[in-house]
Amino acid sequence: MSTLEIIQRCDPSPSEIVVHVDGRNTQLIESIKSQFPKARLIVSERLVGPGGGRNKLIEAATNEFVASFDDDSYPLDADYFGRAFQLFEQFPQAAIICAALFHRGDAIKAPEQMAEWTADFSGGAAVCRRKAFLETGGYVPLPIAYGMEEADLALRLHALGGKILKTKWLRVFHDTDLNRHSEPAITASSIANLALLTYLRYPPALWFVGAIQCTRRIVWLLKHGRWRGICSGVVMIPGHLKAHRTYKGRLSTDSVKSYLSLRRTAMPATF
Repeated sequence: MSTLEIIQRCDPSPSEIVVHVDGRNTQLIESIKSQFPKARLIVSERLVGPGGGRNKLIEAATNEFVASFDDDSYPLDADYFGRAFQLFEQFPQAAIICAALFHRGDAIKAPEQMAEWTADFSGGAAVCRRKAFLETGGYVPLPIAYGMEEADLALRLHALGGKILKTKWLRVFHDTDLNRHSEPAITASSIANLALLTYLRYPPALWFVGAIQCTRRIVWLLKHGRWRGICSGVVMIPGHLKAHRTYKGRLSTDSVKSYLSLRRTAMPATF
């Protein structure tokens, strides 16, 4: 609820607020209707995950630009939407603009007029061109999308020639300490989702890259003591790929290599 309260206080305020409730949470639905009667409400009877929810929200939006937030993320600056609009005017080639993201316990830095072209973005701190988003086909709906959600969409956007701008001029606070990332289910999904990304998008000639990415993820998890869920993540890979094979749309070798290169080295943007 605090996210909606803060968004409503922004100046200029967004021309519309659309809220997605994943699963029929009757109490939450009634609270939103009561406290935020002007918000448009979309309810999914079955869980569609964060990506599936964003798909519905962006499809339902009526504006050219759509700002996306999680239920625990919100703008740090009252003129967030005004700044976002100005940035799209200054960088008309941008398909997505990603804000600087701060979490609980981080030192909140002042906004800076700095920007760079990057490969990736955070879904809870981004503003997108609705048309560009829809052209990608949207997110693959996954109940737990870590390692797949934004990376997959960013990769397909890159293949279409879309560009992502990350800027410190926009700031978003994510009110979490990220402790939930150590949950076994998230650990397992983060491994299986990397394999899924490889299977859906990489040409077979680059599957070895995906294997390396999965291996590095497992090593990182072991180093950080997140061993619970690693075995189940590896075991779930075959079924995970089979369950989502209808989303397969492999990209060219050049597109994937170009994306991975940009991920390693961002390109400066003149502000």
